[in-house]
Amino acid sequence: MNNESAAAMKACIGKVATGPEYSKDLNFEEAYTAMQYILDKDADPVQAAVFLIALRMKRETMDENKGILKAIIDGANIVTADVDELVDVADPYNGHNRSLPVCAFIPPVLAACGLPAVSHGLESINPKYGITTHKVLAAAGLKVNLSSAEAATQIENPDIGWAYIDQQAYAPDLYNLKDLRERIIKRQVLTTVEVLIGPVRAKKHTHLLTGYVHKAYPPVYAELARFVGFDSGMIVRGVEGGVIPSLQQSHKVFGFTDNGEESPQTFDPTSIGIEQNTRAVPIPESIPEGKDGKCKEFDVDAAAAATAEAGIAALKGNKGTPYDSLVYSCAIVLAHTSKTKTGRAETLSAAADKVRKILDSGEAYTRFAGIK
Repeated sequence: MNNESAAAMKACIGKVATGPEYSKDLNFEEAYTAMQYILDKDADPVQAAVFLIALRMKRETMDENKGILKAIIDGANIVTADVDELVDVADPYNGHNRSLPVCAFIPPVLAACGLPAVSHGLESINPKYGITTHKVLAAAGLKVNLSSAEAATQIENPDIGWAYIDQQAYAPDLYNLKDLRERIIKRQVLTTVEVLIGPVRAKKHTHLLTGYVHKAYPPVYAELARFVGFDSGMIVRGVEGGVIPSLQQSHKVFGFTDNGEESPQTFDPTSIGIEQNTRAVPIPESIPEGKDGKCKEFDVDAAAAATAEAGIAALKGNKGTPYDSLVYSCAIVLAHTSKTKTGRAETLSAAADKVRKILDSGEAYTRFAGIK
């Protein structure tokens, strides 16, 4: 830690950590610089933790979010795949602990529908330490340690068309803050912005698919997505803040295209023939209790294995809650992205029919199994 970084961190903390009445917001440059020092390990870990906690308690502004996200992106390994379009599936990195997240299987379904896709994440992180895409794909026997270049090559392969890339590969400096984040315990700004990094981009159109729970987040995610160059976005009121909506009730998706303003659209699963008595894929009662002290509700690795089994069955065309979850979420994506490619599926109903045909044919499973 040098004198310059020490002075900058002291000044930033002095502004954001002076209590509810006197704390002041940072401008973009201040937030950017502080985050650069933290990523470069030029900031004292205690000061870094105080900075992140104080921002959260004060509530981050858009300029602060943008500065922190831009600092992360400027140090990340972001690549452009040789495809015209790409969907970035950004499920919460801390995973799920109330349902089995078959979102891990959305990318191969989209790829089989003619729309390349990428997902990204971490093996495990606070506050949930839940079932993550990383754990599910690892349980299914897939590689989860691809480099940015390897992920792009896999996406470019016309027989595959999708990939998963871990934060350790595309943003190693951010990944190296994992221990600090876990010691902070509570959610911080990094939890918000990390899903918007976009580790792989397309040549023409890159679409964001992410989720939210709290009403304040759609405009935040939409503004940040436009800021970092996503051409369109789908921000879904999903189960546990994920990208798959409830199968039991109507929900909102905030969408934007061509860098325009986001607007809400209400979807109802019954409109495409989905009738379920549960919001999402339930965690089997046979899953044992947690062992590692982080997720006490259940054994996360066992639940990840159960998710892999359920997702693979859906890819093979087996009907049930996992199948309907993939139909619903992928139909939303196909209907949204039809605005940038005519003939894909201009209505939700037509999109759902297309996804069902793909699942029933086994094409999505072929693309999934082809990278083992």
